[in-house]
Amino acid sequence: MTKKLILIIVLSCTLNNLAQNSNSSRSLDSVLNWLETHHSSIKDSSAFKINSRIAINLSKQANDSNRLAQSYSFLASYHKEYSNLDSAVFYLNTVKDIYTNLDESLNLADTYLDITALYTIKADYNKAKSNVYKALSIYEALDNQKGIAKCYAHICDLQYYENDYNEAIIHCDKAITIQKEINAKEDLALTYRFKANSQLFTGFNLEDALESINTSIDLYKELGETGAPMMASVNWRGNIYKYMERYDEAIADYQANYDNSKAMGLEQYLIPSLGNIGHVYVMQGQYEDALPYNLKAIELIKKTGRSRNLWENYMHVSEIYESIGDHTKALYYHQLYASELESFKDNIILSLESKTQSEYEVGQKNATILFQNEKISQQKRTKVLYIILTGLLAVILFGVVYNFRKNQQKNKKLESLNSELDSKNQQNELLLKEIHHRVKNNLELVKSLIALQSAQLEDSPTRDAMIASQNRVQSMGIIHQKLYQGENLGSIDMKDYFINLSNGILDTFNAEDKVKIECAMDELELDVDTAVPIGLIVNELLTNALKYAFPKDSKGTIEICLSRPNPETIALKVIDNGVGKMANATPKGTGFGTQLIKLLTQQLNGHMKESHDHGTSISFEFKIKSAA
Repeated sequence: MTKKLILIIVLSCTLNNLAQNSNSSRSLDSVLNWLETHHSSIKDSSAFKINSRIAINLSKQANDSNRLAQSYSFLASYHKEYSNLDSAVFYLNTVKDIYTNLDESLNLADTYLDITALYTIKADYNKAKSNVYKALSIYEALDNQKGIAKCYAHICDLQYYENDYNEAIIHCDKAITIQKEINAKEDLALTYRFKANSQLFTGFNLEDALESINTSIDLYKELGETGAPMMASVNWRGNIYKYMERYDEAIADYQANYDNSKAMGLEQYLIPSLGNIGHVYVMQGQYEDALPYNLKAIELIKKTGRSRNLWENYMHVSEIYESIGDHTKALYYHQLYASELESFKDNIILSLESKTQSEYEVGQKNATILFQNEKISQQKRTKVLYIILTGLLAVILFGVVYNFRKNQQKNKKLESLNSELDSKNQQNELLLKEIHHRVKNNLELVKSLIALQSAQLEDSPTRDAMIASQNRVQSMGIIHQKLYQGENLGSIDMKDYFINLSNGILDTFNAEDKVKIECAMDELELDVDTAVPIGLIVNELLTNALKYAFPKDSKGTIEICLSRPNPETIALKVIDNGVGKMANATPKGTGFGTQLIKLLTQQLNGHMKESHDHGTSISFEFKIKSAA
C-alpha cells in the first residue's frame, strides 16, 4: 500500500470522525485555522486539498454558509496553484454565488477580484475586465479605499495586456496614491510591479521601469515575503535587465525565480523563468542553448493551462529552429505561433470592443450636448419666425389636444390590461422557477439517499452501480439548477452545464489531478427535452472513461465537443486519449450504461459511431426538430 493511499485513508477516517463529533463547530474552526495559516504558502498540497474538502463537508453539516464560502475559496486556491485554472474558476464562482445569496457585499467584491486574477492568467481579458468593474462598483458603494485601489491596479494590469500602456500607468498611479495614504504595503508592492510592466514598453522607459520594480522588491523584502509575489517581481526585473542588455543580471534573476519556485513545488511559476532564459540565449545568438528552455516552457504551459505566453514561446522556438537550419520544425512552430497569436489577439479585441463601446456612449452624450447648444443658438436667431408661426400652431394644437385626450383614454385601458398581463407573466415565471428549484432539491435528496445507501455497501459492483446512479441524478439536477438560476427558463447554456457536470464527476472519482476534461465548443443553448438526454449520455461516457480509459495512475485528457451544424442537427463528440478498447476484449461493467446510451440516442433520432485509434472517440448525430 503506497504512502499516498495510506494518507488518503487516514484523512478519510479523520473526516468521518469529525463529522460524527458533537462539537463539530470547534473541529471546523481548527481546520479553517490550519488552512488560513498555510494559505499564503501552500507547501503540503495534498493535505491542503483534503483539509479544504473536510472544511466543506463540516460547513455543510453545520449549515454555515459563510464558512462554506471560505472553504470553497481555499479549494480554489489549491486548484490555482497545483491543479487547473478551470476548476479554480468553478469553485470561485460557487463562492460568488454564496456571497450573492448572503448579500455579503465586501466578500463578494473580494471574490470578483480573485476571479479577475484567474481570468487574467487564462488570458481571457474580456471576462477579467467584466469582473474587476463589478468589484469596483461594490467597493465604491462601500467607500472602501483599499478595494478601490486594488481595482485600479488590476485595471492597470489589464490595460498593459491591451497595449494601452499610458492609461495603465495612470490607473497604477491612482492606486499608488491611495495605497500610500492607507499604508497598504503589500498591495503597493504589487501595483509597482504592474506599473513597471507598462513603463517597460512605454517608449522602452527602462530606467523608470527598473526603479518601480526595485521599489516593489524592496517592499516585499520589508514585509518578509519570499513566495510567489516576490518571485514574480524578481522575474520582471529580469525582463527589464534583458532589454537593457544586462544579460548576466537577467539570467541571475530568472534562475533565482526558477530555484525558489521549484523548491516550493510550484511548477507553473517555472514557466516565465524557462521562457525568458531561452529568450536571453536567443538574443545572444546561442540558439542550441535556448531550445530546451523554451520547449520545457511550452510543455508546462500546456500542462497547467496558463496559456498567456504560449504564443511567445512558439515564436522563439520557430526562430531557433530556423537559425539552426531545421526548416520543417521551424515552419511547424511558426504555424502554432500564428494560430496562438490570433487567439491572443481575439481576446484583446473582445476587451477593446467593450472599451470602445463605452467610449462611443460617452462620445454620443458629448455630441448630444453640443447639438443642444447649437440648437439653442439657432432658436435665438429664428425667434421672430417662431412668433409668426404661433397663431398657426395654436389652431393645429387645438386639434392635437382633442385627439390626444381621446387616445389617452384608450391608452389607460391598454396600460391596465398590459399591467395585468405583466403581473400574470411574472407570477408564471416565479412559479416555473420554483418548480425547477423543487425538482432540483428533490433530485439532490435522491442523490443524498443513494450516497448514504452506497456508503453502507461492501459489495464493490453494487456500490459502483449506486455511484453511477448518483451521477445520473446529479446530471439531471444540474440542469434544473441552471434553469432556475438563469435568465432564460426555456433553455440551457450547454458549455457551462458541461463544465459543472465535469467538475462534479471528477470530484466523485477524485480524478482532478490525473484527468483534464476540456469543453471544446462555443456557447450553445438547448431546450430541456434535448439537454437532459444529451447530459445523461455525456455523463455515461465520462464515467466510463474515468473508470476504464486511464488505469492505475495514468493521466490524460477527455474532450467534449457539441455543435449545431444546422437548425435540425446536433453533433456530439466525446474523445479521450486513454488506453482505448482492445480487440475481442471482454466488456466491463453491467452493460446498463451502454443500453442507456443507445436508448437515449434513439430518443433523439440519432446514430452513434465509435473509433478506438489512439484512445476512444465516440460521436453522435441527432436529428432535432427546429423550433417553429
